[in-house]
Amino acid sequence: MTEDVNVSLKLFIEYLQIEKNCSQYTIKHYQHDITDFFMFMDEQAILDVKAVQYSDVRIYLTKLFEQRLSRRTVARRISCLRSFYKFLHREKLVEENPFSLVSIPKAEKRLPGFFYEEEMELLFESCETNTPLGKRNKALLELLYATGIRVSECCKLRLKDVDFYLSTILVQGKGNKERYVPFGSFAHDELENYIHTSRNDLLNGREDHGFLFVNFRGGALTDRGVREILNKLFEKSAISGKIHPHKLRHSFATHMLNHGADMRTVQELLGHAFLSSTQVYTHVTNEHLRQTYMSTHPRA
Repeated sequence: MTEDVNVSLKLFIEYLQIEKNCSQYTIKHYQHDITDFFMFMDEQAILDVKAVQYSDVRIYLTKLFEQRLSRRTVARRISCLRSFYKFLHREKLVEENPFSLVSIPKAEKRLPGFFYEEEMELLFESCETNTPLGKRNKALLELLYATGIRVSECCKLRLKDVDFYLSTILVQGKGNKERYVPFGSFAHDELENYIHTSRNDLLNGREDHGFLFVNFRGGALTDRGVREILNKLFEKSAISGKIHPHKLRHSFATHMLNHGADMRTVQELLGHAFLSSTQVYTHVTNEHLRQTYMSTHPRA
């Protein structure tokens, strides 16, 4: 691969970081997908991003389907490369975008997984609160479920972003968009308990960096750290099925709608730019209603 190709990727990553303000998690996916395409270019003896043509893109698309990748994954890769070439075209590094004419395959509709309310109770019961780390973990779990914020948003929270008088947090979402999200009494109590009894113990005499959640070394808790904490809690609770941290966000939205919250409110709380992103949860709640009906009605 030529140096120009590597430079083009470096410039695009800087664009994502500075102009788009993408999270490290998003940038990692872009980097992976573009690097995969560069490997394909090597196989096809294409030495420069300028040399890629529409016919090459069709061959690449065929290769992805031969690998039996899901339509969702293929769509993500094509979308990523289309954005990459759109940037290169804007910077006049290529004459045209060979991905502009490729139609993205429709992703199969998958309902977001969520925890039932009884499962959430098991999760909360799995938290031990006799140690500073245990109190932090309980506060973390309560806040994520109470607000539906993303793990990345949680890691950005600072002490000054928490208003205990109004029981709200100021969240910095995607694209630096800010929103206020309320939290309930359970999260309020656990946060106060953690801040006043455990946070200083975890800082262990270090200079206070101001972030709300602290790791065992006294530094700011990272995305990876949060995921590891939650995975351990999931294992301890012995909940079955596919489990991932984002499921707490899905659970928040599903339970809110199940208990009568309107769609616009949930959209605002989740920080969704488009209502269509929130509407997927109506399918979940409708399915929940159907299953409840089928399992309880005597003539179902």
